[in-house]
Amino acid sequence: MAKKIKSVLKLNLPAGSATPAPPVGPILGQAGINMMDFLKQYNDKTSDKRGQVIPAEITVYEDRSFTFVLRLPPVANMIKQALKLKMGSATPNTKKVGKLTQEQVKQIAEQKLPELNTNDLESAKRSVIGTARSMGVEVAE
Repeated sequence: MAKKIKSVLKLNLPAGSATPAPPVGPILGQAGINMMDFLKQYNDKTSDKRGQVIPAEITVYEDRSFTFVLRLPPVANMIKQALKLKMGSATPNTKKVGKLTQEQVKQIAEQKLPELNTNDLESAKRSVIGTARSMGVEVAE
């Protein structure tokens, strides 16, 4: 018989180095799952991706057991990684922090495509470009 699902949580965590510090601890605590057990499994599965933010979708069951699925990093993090940026611009309209090539836009769009609500690469590229602009990153024509 299938277990009853109590809740589904989505957390963006640092790969390989997630800790029980807020907001992670309180969220997992409220869900009633073993925090250290989850963090150990998450850090083990993401240790090869250190430096990235890897979202986890955690399904919590009524018996307090859980399963989780790793997702791709957010587009903003992929852009920061491609350009080796620490953060986006505080004033994206006036202060630019970098420039993406069309090839980089295409690579990010292709990586993220399975998780976007489109199968069209052009739509995915427009989404990446929009995120880049909101971060103060220019996109080469």
